[in-house]
Amino acid sequence: MAIGIKAVPFAVVAQVLGVAGIIMVLIWNISFRGGLAWESANKSLIFNIHPVLMLLGLIVIGGEAIITYKTLPLRKELKKLIHLVLHAIALILGIIGIYTAFKFHNESNIVNLYSLHSWLGIGIIVLYGIQWIYGFLVFFYPGGSSEIRQGSLPWHVVFGLFVYILAVGNASLGYLEKLTFLENSGLEKYGAEAFLVNFTALVTILFGTFVVLTVFSKPVAEDEYSYSAIN
Repeated sequence: MAIGIKAVPFAVVAQVLGVAGIIMVLIWNISFRGGLAWESANKSLIFNIHPVLMLLGLIVIGGEAIITYKTLPLRKELKKLIHLVLHAIALILGIIGIYTAFKFHNESNIVNLYSLHSWLGIGIIVLYGIQWIYGFLVFFYPGGSSEIRQGSLPWHVVFGLFVYILAVGNASLGYLEKLTFLENSGLEKYGAEAFLVNFTALVTILFGTFVVLTVFSKPVAEDEYSYSAIN
């Protein structure tokens, strides 16, 4: 199903929202939370890497990987390669982002995997990895038969969107969880930081929404849906 609107306007709005979201999450974690650090006596600086990488990786770069098929006026094989590489970058950043959360917990003597956000996060990164590996093997190299590719494509698209929507929802849940912890520790509920976090979550949701709208819109050029392996 496609809507009768071209993909480019949706994609442009998504680009603006993506940049805004990255800027906002950096301002939050650098200006309000004290900065980013891989090693520090202040363990909170280690955790600050987590929301930055998760937004940059799974949400923004992952969203860009989805958008490429509708908005780039390139050959199918080249779009496929860009799609694959962007998703790989998103997956790697997501894995590192999750690792920093575990690192923060372990070095702060906090138990792991006690919240819905963390459970969903592990599930999402596993599903994202399975989706990438399957896409690589079937659509890229060595490549499945024409029947397998044609039969797999609708499920690949649906499953990919499902995982991406889960990631956007879980990111919003993460903002809520962190902000709740901060407010319970004395952060002013109507202060600048609280508003920044909430607006960052809203921008994240809007970015994900425009990514999905791009998928269901008219492509820049007529797509060929008979995928073939790149040799």
